[in-house]
Amino acid sequence: MAKGDMPVLVGVGQSLSQWDGTAGPDGAPSPLSLMRDASKVALANCGAGDIAAAIDTIAVVRIFEDSIGRAAHPHGHNANLPGTLARDLGARPARLIYESVGGQSPQALVNEMAARIHAGEVEIALISGSEANRASKGARRNDVEINWADDDAAPFEDRGMGAMLLSRSEIKHGLIAAAYFYGLFENAIAAREGRTRSQHRRAMAELFQPFSAVAAKNPFSQFPVEHSIDFLATPSRENYEYAEPFLKWFIAQDAVNQGAAAIIMSESKADELGIRQDNRVYLHGGGEAGDDHISERPCIDGSWAMEQATYRALSQAGVTSSYILHFDLYSCFPCAVFSSTAAMGIDWKKDTRPFTLTGGLPFFGGPGNNYSLHGIAEMVRTLRAAPGALGLVLANGGWMTKEAVGVYSTTRPDAFTPVAPAAKPKQQVTLCDTDCEGTLETFTVTHGKAGPEKGIIFARLADGRRALANATPAALTVLREEVSPVGRKVKITVADEVGTFDFV
Repeated sequence: MAKGDMPVLVGVGQSLSQWDGTAGPDGAPSPLSLMRDASKVALANCGAGDIAAAIDTIAVVRIFEDSIGRAAHPHGHNANLPGTLARDLGARPARLIYESVGGQSPQALVNEMAARIHAGEVEIALISGSEANRASKGARRNDVEINWADDDAAPFEDRGMGAMLLSRSEIKHGLIAAAYFYGLFENAIAAREGRTRSQHRRAMAELFQPFSAVAAKNPFSQFPVEHSIDFLATPSRENYEYAEPFLKWFIAQDAVNQGAAAIIMSESKADELGIRQDNRVYLHGGGEAGDDHISERPCIDGSWAMEQATYRALSQAGVTSSYILHFDLYSCFPCAVFSSTAAMGIDWKKDTRPFTLTGGLPFFGGPGNNYSLHGIAEMVRTLRAAPGALGLVLANGGWMTKEAVGVYSTTRPDAFTPVAPAAKPKQQVTLCDTDCEGTLETFTVTHGKAGPEKGIIFARLADGRRALANATPAALTVLREEVSPVGRKVKITVADEVGTFDFV
């Protein structure tokens, strides 16, 4: 291994299963089987000999069941996913990594492995991940027994859960699901744009309709159906309300059986193995950034972390967003795309470039932390067919909390520069935990099977502090009205650390 070598992506693969338990246990996938299948495709996609035996590093994206504290593991626990994957591939890597939680991790791992190749620490790395939530849910629903329990003796680096993404106050006020956090972003954007609830749902539908069209043609999509703007914008039995302003198909769908993998190696090793030049895709720029708890951020109608990460990646590549022909932007909710396009100075209404190569998390599927590895796989495939073009993958973790960006091309860059350490926010908002009055900044309303359940707001005080509060029944009714309540005065009363508000 030589220090200063150029890293290059040489192989990618994906896997898909529609198994849902309705036909019995035969053919049931597991996270390991989906990873193994995708990794075998990636190895073959390199177009060289027995690469598996030469892999020195395997990094696995953390699965859903290991991303939640005290997870039940209803089908048994694979206690060493990197080790069992290596075993099944016939690989004997010196280094096994199980990544921490976050949807940014596929791109962050590419950035990391590229840097370690450049530093002479790694020669060939396999990055892989998967989710089998569809199988898990189907097995439990249909009373079918499946077994994922496995282990391997090989030592591995378990990077754990990572930093806590929720504050005590957020949890106390019911901010416990991704859709609730993203609902706050979404309604702040709607208010900034002067849209009513139905107008913003229309805008979200206009943004996401082309995503569904891409997913409908992608053979690895879990939900390959094209939807109309009217369907996406209108509440219905098939597109029910979940958290204001979201309907079902504005939300990442996690009931998937999907796997993906990528092979990155040093250029000298690629030369030694005889990997064709037209199979190689280079990382021209990378950027990463992390943000505070959402309740501490000064701005809720965009993403500072996305701005930082995209700026760093594009600057390192020496281009602006106007030079990028292909995008795969993280699309767990529309506001993530609204925010990432805004961060790059792109007018999503007027720009004709597609913002997804997969079809996006609601339609292609949202395989937990691993979605963007599918985006990277599609980017490699797309760029091989368009030599010289530039592509950008933006991977998102938490509630626009952790961002990782990569700029790619088949053209060899003059030099490789490792990604700088993730940026840290410079400002925080102080929270008020006593009785107060302020202006409603943003909100969401959670829904259950019986309808609206809880209204949650952020309010800004005259002195710049922020307060969190839940709605009284009367205030909840106002939050459900067509015209946005953002900007209205509210009065908050606090008891047992929880604020309750009414409109003044």
